[in-house]
Amino acid sequence: PTTASGGLVDGDTTGRARGAGLDAGECLRAHSSLKLLQATGDLVITGPTGTNVNDLKLILVGH
Repeated sequence: PTTASGGLVDGDTTGRARGAGLDAGECLRAHSSLKLLQATGDLVITGPTGTNVNDLKLILVGH
């Protein structure tokens, strides 16, 4: 169980990860999203929700 419900990342997330000494690609391969999102400040904390839907929603916004 966790109080985290997910994360919101942006174009600066990988830079913040590097600044924290983390490699975003390696964290993804190791299934360490919690560690990365905590380190970058991108973790969304809601408290216990009682659900585990494991959904992934992506939005790609072009410049």
